Parts: sequence; C-alpha cells; structure tokens
Amino acid sequence: MALINENYQKLQAGYLFPEIGRRVEQFISSNPDKKVIKMGIGDVTRPLVPSVINAFHEGVEEMAKSESFRGYGPEQGYSFLREIIAGNDYQNRGIDISADDIFISDGSKCDTGNIQEIFSSDSKIAICDPVYPVYADTTVMSGKTGSCQPNGYYDGIIYMPCTRENGFIPELPEERPDLIFLCYPNNPTGTVATRDELKKWVDYAEKNRCIILYDAAYEAFITEENIPHSIYEIEGAKKLAIEFRSFSKTAGFTGTRCAFAVVPGELTAYDKSGNSVSVKSLWNRRQSTKFNGVSYPVQKAASAVYSEEGKKEVAEVINYYLGNAKIMKESLTASGYEVYGGVNAPYIWVRTKDDMKSWEFFDKLLNEANVVGTPGSGFGPSGEGYFRFSAFAGRQNTVEAMERIKNLR
Repeated sequence: MALINENYQKLQAGYLFPEIGRRVEQFISSNPDKKVIKMGIGDVTRPLVPSVINAFHEGVEEMAKSESFRGYGPEQGYSFLREIIAGNDYQNRGIDISADDIFISDGSKCDTGNIQEIFSSDSKIAICDPVYPVYADTTVMSGKTGSCQPNGYYDGIIYMPCTRENGFIPELPEERPDLIFLCYPNNPTGTVATRDELKKWVDYAEKNRCIILYDAAYEAFITEENIPHSIYEIEGAKKLAIEFRSFSKTAGFTGTRCAFAVVPGELTAYDKSGNSVSVKSLWNRRQSTKFNGVSYPVQKAASAVYSEEGKKEVAEVINYYLGNAKIMKESLTASGYEVYGGVNAPYIWVRTKDDMKSWEFFDKLLNEANVVGTPGSGFGPSGEGYFRFSAFAGRQNTVEAMERIKNLR
C-alpha cells in the first residue's frame, strides 16, 4: 500500500495564488464583457530588454552548431555567469563573495523551499507574519510542524508578527530558532530593513547559533542610499546567512526562470555530535544530485543584465514599475487608505477601511471595480485587514485601476 506524505494534509485550503486565480477565472467566465485589471500576483508585464533578448538569441544559435553546442552544464551554473554576479552584485560593493559561493537556479521560490532539505527535520523555523507563503508551506511539507491552529498558526513554527505598531519590522524572537527567514525589501509589506536593524539580526544569529535565510529578490528596487542591498554588507553575516536573489522581478525573468543562492564557504551548521559541517558542501551535494542546472541560453541571457547597455535598460524597466508604485501610493492615499511600501519595493500594502476583512475586500474590488489584488490574510494572520497591490501592471492599466478604486462606494 502506497502511503502519502501526510504533512501535505496539514496545509490549509489551496496555495494563495491559485485560489486567487480560481476566483478571477470564475468571475471572468461569468462576466466576459468586463475588463479585469490584475494587480495581484507579482508577475511582470514589460518584455525582456533588447540586450537580454540579443544574448538569448546568441545562446540559442550556439546550441544549433555542433562546435558550440552544450549538453549538461554544471549544476552550480556556468562560471561566466557566477563570476559576473560575484563581481557586480558583491565585490563592486566591497563584499568578499566569490564566484564559487554562487549557485545558479531556476528561481528563488524553488531555492527558499528546497533549502530546508539540508537541515535537520527537528529544526525550529522562524518566519515573519505576514510573509511570502512559500516559507511556511514548505516548512509544513517538510514535516517540521504540527497542525494548524484556529488562529492560523502552525504548531512548531516561531511566528514574528509584523504590524503597523512595530513598523512591519519583527521583534527578535524570545524562543530560539535554528533557521530564520527574512525578506527585504519585504514581500508583501514593501518595507525595508536598515543597516542597524540587520545588524541586530546578525548579532542575534551569532549569539544563538542560528542561520538566516535572507530573501533579497527585490533588492534592485531599493532607492534609498542608506538601505543595505545585501545582508553581507553587515560584518559577520557570511558566517551565518544564505542569500537568495532572482532575475524574475529585476529583469523580467518570471517566465524565463533564472535566480541564484549565495552560500559562503565560511557558513557552517552542526551535526548531532556538535561537529561543524560546511553548509556550502551540503547545498552543492543537494544541487548536484537533484538539479540539472539552468539552460545555457537562459544563463547567457542573464549575464547580459550586467552589460553596460543591459544595466541601463533594466534600470529603465525598474523605474517604470516604481513609477507605477508611486501612482498607486499617491492615489490610494488620496482615496483615504492607509498605505505602506512602494518606495523601495514594487508592492503597495494597504489597510482596508472600516475593519473590512481581506477576502471581503478582494471580492468587493473584483466584483465592483474589476480589479484584482492579493488579500493580506493570505500572507498570514497578521495580514488580516490588509491588501497587497503589485506595481507590475502596465501604466495605463495602473492609472485606470486607481481611478476605479477611487470611485468605489
């Protein structure tokens, strides 16, 4: 008799974004004459920039010639991409990260979910609330939790509430975790962590022998000079943090799929006897065993992001989305909403009016304004009464959506 992994049955309802998709498709099928503007799922709408497309074509053409054809590539990624990432994203900022510390992957979603495989099933995980759902759901899937309680929290996870009272920055947990998920710029709230705030977390992790899993997928949207772009800007972080980066939102690779994890050689965890073990070697073994790498044309396209022309083109796209965020922030504020984010991140975090529940506001927006966002409660109990809008729609749709919301009764 084949038995299932019963941890999957602990998961509550459907994954947030498929549930949004289901409701939207149901509405569209019942109202085919309505124009629905989608600002929920954080999928980009601008095309890949010319430098990336040209490199993509070159990579495909190379695959068509026997002398330049490539079969299996290195599971860790091609050296040309790892080296250009290390140089541009880290060494140019004075951070001593080498190409060998970079692991190319097909997405930060995959990496932040898969990373738990190399740590003990007894590990205590700390996550923010609200939070990107993958952190919590994959913790449940991996068997590190008990059942979900009526308040929406799973037994076994250390939750760190992020509310307007604490500026959406979590307090250091009283209960000691083994692994701590942090995401800055934050999804969903759009907030950022200052250097002093990150220093507190690094000091806490060092004192308590924790490892920080730092999701920096939205780093390219930082506009304020005093905000760190990497946790490795904080002294000592290389010994206790893994950083995740993505080309999805930075350069429009949501459908092309390319990202990377940074696992420094200094980072260690421990076996049951207290002996230190290289985390990098474990992740390398995991990737070599269960991952066959990102295709060569995609990696060549990703490398073009770092060309002089590519940098300019990508910056223009990021500024376009930040322009959308500015329009949304100003319009929603003028409409009487309490609004956060949108300055260093492509997300707008909005408090609903009159204590309206998040899914109730979702249905109101969909049915009356034909606009789609993301219910805050889908990111965790502390997200109840909030709503997330993404800035990745087209400019005309962004303006139109805000006008519709302004006219809501």
